[in-house]
Amino acid sequence: MKSGYRTLFSFLFPVAVAAGLASCTASGAKDEKHEPAAASANVVEAFSLEKSNLSSSIRIPGELVAFQQVDLYAKVNSFVRKLYVDVGSTVVAGQLLATMEAPEMNAQLSGAESRLKSQEAIYLSSKATYDRLLETSKTPGTVSQNDLDLAFARQKSDLAQLEAARAAHREVGDNRNYLEIRAPFSGVITARNVSAGAYVGPSGKGSELPIFTLQEQKKLRLVVSVPEAYTTYLAEGNQVKFTVASLANKAFEGKVVRMAGALDRKLRSQHTEIDVQNDNKELLPGMIVEVSLPLNSATSNFVVPSSAVLNSTKGVYVIKIENKKTKWIPVTTGRSDNGQTEVFGPLQEGDTLVTTASEEVRDDAATPNVRVSRKGA
Repeated sequence: MKSGYRTLFSFLFPVAVAAGLASCTASGAKDEKHEPAAASANVVEAFSLEKSNLSSSIRIPGELVAFQQVDLYAKVNSFVRKLYVDVGSTVVAGQLLATMEAPEMNAQLSGAESRLKSQEAIYLSSKATYDRLLETSKTPGTVSQNDLDLAFARQKSDLAQLEAARAAHREVGDNRNYLEIRAPFSGVITARNVSAGAYVGPSGKGSELPIFTLQEQKKLRLVVSVPEAYTTYLAEGNQVKFTVASLANKAFEGKVVRMAGALDRKLRSQHTEIDVQNDNKELLPGMIVEVSLPLNSATSNFVVPSSAVLNSTKGVYVIKIENKKTKWIPVTTGRSDNGQTEVFGPLQEGDTLVTTASEEVRDDAATPNVRVSRKGA
């Protein structure tokens, strides 16, 4: 029996030893596999802070208006004799649009011509009298100096009366010219409010509405009100894109040409005008469009990935790594676009910031393992 037990022990002992060694080897290998994984889990992703320009845009509504628009009225009381254009007519500068008639003006012109001729005759008579007296006065003792002076004064007075008569005649002639309505610039007639035979004039029945409304449409003004927060990002000469919903959101372009330089007291926005070429007259005055305004800052600011900004109950922070420890830095944010955000605070170029900030990364926590990569990578 003793011999049998001894034989069994001698057989089982090497097997147990081998199993134990195998178990230790497997356990050691498993620990070696977990150690790198645990180490990689504690690596904090970070980036080096730098300045750059954040290009973004805002979309605001705008209105297209005619580059030039004028309401044409009659200057003198008259009747419409003939209209040469109608709504939708394309006209050029100086083109005759309508003629009026005022019979009393012909009588006024005739009276002015008569007074002018009469005054011309009076002046010629007084001038001839003075010239004769002047020639006679060359003989001593024939004409007194007083008579000569009176004749000269009478000549000057008649000359002044002649100039007044000429001015009166010219005034009546100019008023007759107002009986013709001509286009002050090239454009399109967009409204006609009278017909032939209507009484028109600066006052009285029929003159409340203009005869025509003329618009220049080959060039339009796109009028937008830029909110106060974005006025510093916009400058004259910026190219602007806009879309028109009524034209299947077709895109167009224009250039910022005029800026008011002051804010509207009610809207707290700046009146801005954008010139738009409209040679094919595809766009119409009065259209409401959606404008995409580029917001390009003239100065460089700190721009970080949006994930690096921590919005906590205490405020807005970025997490800075300094001497292998975290530090919450309070900041204020600016614009955000395409996953990038402007931040302003006690920061310096080259600071190392955590790429993904969260409240799990405590303030003043040790961070022995930091991997600094390119911003936004």
